[in-house]
Amino acid sequence: MASLLRRVKTKLAIHAHRRVRGLLDGEYTSVFHGRTIDFDDLRPYVAGDEPRDIDWKATARHGSPLVRRYIASRKHTVLVLVDTGRNMAALSASGETKSDIAVMAAGITGYLALKHGDRVSLVTGDAENSVFHRPSSTEAQLERLLQAIDSATTLEAPPSDLSALLGFVARAFPRRMILLVVADDRELGDAESKLLRRLAAQHEILWLSVGDADLLRADWAAEPMRDVATASLLPEFLRADPRLRADFEASVAERTKRSEALLKKLAISSQRITSSADVVPGLIRLLESHRHARR
Repeated sequence: MASLLRRVKTKLAIHAHRRVRGLLDGEYTSVFHGRTIDFDDLRPYVAGDEPRDIDWKATARHGSPLVRRYIASRKHTVLVLVDTGRNMAALSASGETKSDIAVMAAGITGYLALKHGDRVSLVTGDAENSVFHRPSSTEAQLERLLQAIDSATTLEAPPSDLSALLGFVARAFPRRMILLVVADDRELGDAESKLLRRLAAQHEILWLSVGDADLLRADWAAEPMRDVATASLLPEFLRADPRLRADFEASVAERTKRSEALLKKLAISSQRITSSADVVPGLIRLLESHRHARR
């Protein structure tokens, strides 16, 4: 079986120029003064400091007590939630399947997290079940997670159910973590809104939605198109109607606007992507937005 992680690395290597590396560097870890094996600097002793932290040699040279400070790295668990219902087996605007884009997004996020020393977990699912995949701390384990996304997302899979997936995460993961959601491009309803409000209080959430294909594109005119939800053919006379095309574009723009407004209200940074080529720049924009968001 072809390595999905190798494909992810290739895409990242093409796009990860100096600006990208600088932006992503340190995104997952923070520096705090605490007790680890990594020495940081010296400072004057103050009441309440641990006597064992006093550097006696430096104190003798300086003439007054000095204590050692250390760098404490706070490692994170990054939980990637991917909708693997059959909606994600549909085509994206680029002609790729949405699941291919989801694999790329999960792979790049996971690869960057591993490089920072963090662990990556995965939740996949549909209307019938939600599955937790054990945390990954190696590239071999990350490959296993990507294969799980790829194999679960088929046209024969049950329908997508984002509410069920969000509810599973809300119940199963009370400990604070970074949560990346990769989902179908659809309007969020009241059930999702309530769950996201709860999750946003528990976790730091980043949201990637994968845009729908434009089934009215001229270069797809000769190709039969089916609705993934019902498997029914889309009539050709509808696909050729210019008024329908205009209505479709207006509907997508309005739906995207409403979803972005809801996520912004909940302090959730979001991006809409439509191809594998969008993943790296989309993640850069997402991380920048998350970094500067008010919380």
